[in-house]
Amino acid sequence: MSKKRDMQRLIRAWKDESGEQEIDMQKVALYALKKGWPMPQPKSPVEMLAKQFSDAAREEIGRDPNTGRPYRVYHAVPVQSGQMTFYTWWDINEAPRKVMHKSLVNRREQMIGDGLQLTLDASYWNSRHPDEEPIALPMDLSLDIEWRLNAPDDNEDAA
Repeated sequence: MSKKRDMQRLIRAWKDESGEQEIDMQKVALYALKKGWPMPQPKSPVEMLAKQFSDAAREEIGRDPNTGRPYRVYHAVPVQSGQMTFYTWWDINEAPRKVMHKSLVNRREQMIGDGLQLTLDASYWNSRHPDEEPIALPMDLSLDIEWRLNAPDDNEDAA
């Protein structure tokens, strides 16, 4: 049995025992601790700092000097090393095409995975609630993206 499957069973046990519908994972973790679940080992200070640098890199935004539009400065690229996958980061201004393509395809694949799961979740909820108005979310995001591309950004409002 996988660790995640065991954790999912523990969540269900906590729900059954507590009778609560809204799940507070802090409460679940305390429940697990009382049941003898082994506590995870804390990350090393270097791992924690690397995560903070990754978060900072992910959030750095530059501005196109020609259009003024924002772009993400640093891009993560998955690198396979044996069974492990880790990420290296590239400045968009220095990334070769092959690296940038890999990063963009990876992010697009994440969007597809999110869209697929959203569609499956909505379909299931709709099937379980036939007497309510179905939740319909279009997956073609082209128009939404076009609207946002043409909407004034926060910096334009301040000007």
